[in-house]
Amino acid sequence: MIENVPDFFSPAVHGFVRIACVTPKVHIADPQANLTEHLVLARRAEAAGADLVVFPELSLSAYAIDDLFTQDVLLQAAKGALSELIAISGDIRPVLVVGLPMRIEGAIYNCAAVIHQGRCLGIVPKTFLPNYREYYEKRWFASAADLAPTFIELAGQPVRVGTDQIFRAQDFEAFTFGVEICEDLWVPQTPSTALALHGANIIVNLSASPVVVGKSRARKRLCAAASERMFCAYAYSAAGPGESTTDLSWDGQSLIYELGELIAEGERFTSDSLTLADIDVDRIANERLRTVTFNDARQTVAADITVNLFDHDAHDLIDFHRHVARFPYVPADPERLDEDCYEAFNIQVHGLMQRLSTSRTQNVVIGISGGLDSTHAVIVACKAFDRLGLPRANIHGYTMPGFGTSTGTKNDALKLMKALGISGEVLDIRPAAKRMLMDIGHPYSRGEKVYDVNFENVQAGLRTDFLFRLAGEKKGFVVGTGDLSELALGWCTYGVGDHMSHYNVNCGAPKTLIQHLIRWAAAREFDVKTGRILQSVLTREISPELVPIEAGVIQKTEDKVGPYELQDFNLYYITRYGLKPSKVAFLSWQAWQGKYTLPEIRKWLELFLFRFFTISQFKRSAVPNGPKLISGGALSPRGDWRMPSDANAKIWLEELKANVPEI
Repeated sequence: MIENVPDFFSPAVHGFVRIACVTPKVHIADPQANLTEHLVLARRAEAAGADLVVFPELSLSAYAIDDLFTQDVLLQAAKGALSELIAISGDIRPVLVVGLPMRIEGAIYNCAAVIHQGRCLGIVPKTFLPNYREYYEKRWFASAADLAPTFIELAGQPVRVGTDQIFRAQDFEAFTFGVEICEDLWVPQTPSTALALHGANIIVNLSASPVVVGKSRARKRLCAAASERMFCAYAYSAAGPGESTTDLSWDGQSLIYELGELIAEGERFTSDSLTLADIDVDRIANERLRTVTFNDARQTVAADITVNLFDHDAHDLIDFHRHVARFPYVPADPERLDEDCYEAFNIQVHGLMQRLSTSRTQNVVIGISGGLDSTHAVIVACKAFDRLGLPRANIHGYTMPGFGTSTGTKNDALKLMKALGISGEVLDIRPAAKRMLMDIGHPYSRGEKVYDVNFENVQAGLRTDFLFRLAGEKKGFVVGTGDLSELALGWCTYGVGDHMSHYNVNCGAPKTLIQHLIRWAAAREFDVKTGRILQSVLTREISPELVPIEAGVIQKTEDKVGPYELQDFNLYYITRYGLKPSKVAFLSWQAWQGKYTLPEIRKWLELFLFRFFTISQFKRSAVPNGPKLISGGALSPRGDWRMPSDANAKIWLEELKANVPEI
């Protein structure tokens, strides 16, 4: 439990490990000078809150020194610099991973030394030695594959040497890392695969890697793929300026990935650089728990692994070294957004096409309100009918004004149906609603201004009832319009209401994505005139329009359930990664500060937790069919999300209230 307010704002409290990839100025074949550079950067990284500092390959000696590796004086100087670094590290907080050549059992190995507070935790030799094109490493080094795990003495301490070891914080199990060196990443079966399967949530790679045109892109592809395939963070630190340019050049590229996503990238062609990233090791651990095939893969690797423990003293800084997207369902990159919209729209279209084909149905019925969801559902239907060669006139759209329907939305609905060329009609539900309200004895039928939930549900229920009966008349089925965000919050009328349809094309689309899907379709799939009408829908206030407009005030959905942009954020991190509410609040604060205060974030997250875990699952347990769109979301009990309908939010609310300050 967080005992004081400032702790909440520290990433370390929320399961983040701060990694620093550093690029020291290289001094060729001068370990003492390189030691000085290491200490300067280690101190800088410590001041910046780093928990783990990764240096390049052979950083204490330099990489491009060729036959000097076999000189006894060089090997002794490198070992001496390492011993000195071990001694000095006693008052340095983070773990340091440095590179050097080492003579072990009569051969020279390209090694990484893991150092922490006066101890060498382990030595990891390089396994795969490139010996092609500009590389001649087998001329000097032996492979770790030829070395049985052994012990050597360093600074008066026995130290394990081998690739079969990982390093773990005693008080923070998720902070577990493994080490590989440069070429180890480029082979089909990497040493890091076994390390990850044995529990390393972070893999660090000490690299030299001379640069040529295009190589930086190849490194990025490899690091991204490794971190995604192994469900880990991957920190890559390459040698930079100061290495010999006799025949090669060096750019000092630093990359830190997490689960396939680039978290930080350093400036290239510069020395003395520090690249920082806060890595969410809890999220990595949770993702591995959810992906059972990751655990299955452990059966393919050797059972023996050595775990080297170290004490972890977390920093208390409140700066945060990673970007948190405000819209996790909507990529910020325009090219990727275009691709995502293309895929999502076509998934919806093809889902509906399949249902039309297998049901041998040539007619559908849709309720058109003029709002976001129904607009998107009808344009999906139009494209499905076009591709099946069916006339759009077989799409029967009904706008059904109720007691709160505005003239603007009604007119938008009519204009939209006309522009799309579907069969459009107006069906006023108010007479039937008045009759039902009178029959059930609702106060509204006696002239009282009582606009309660039942008042709203009578209208929502009648609309759906009419649609189902109309579908029977048209020998078709009802296309649902409700979206993922509404389903998460239970913002729909159960059963005979907008909760139900024969097939719901929007069930996998969060509200924040639907806006972009409409914008994308307007530009890519429809003519200019129709596109303008579609764009106008995006400017309207999100409202169910079930309560009469009084004094010019329109009923606003987000006044009741919170801003959808916040609730979609909460939905993503709660369901996709299973994060604690306090951590979701922390991430939301990082993403949304400047627009929402922490009390507002806490308030709407509390509402989300209550609605999601306590009062809404029974609706999700009985949802109609519809396609999943995104990896972060599907709430069908036949798909991504299963939970008891009679669960409650007690422990989630307690965790939120205990660990998120109210100020």
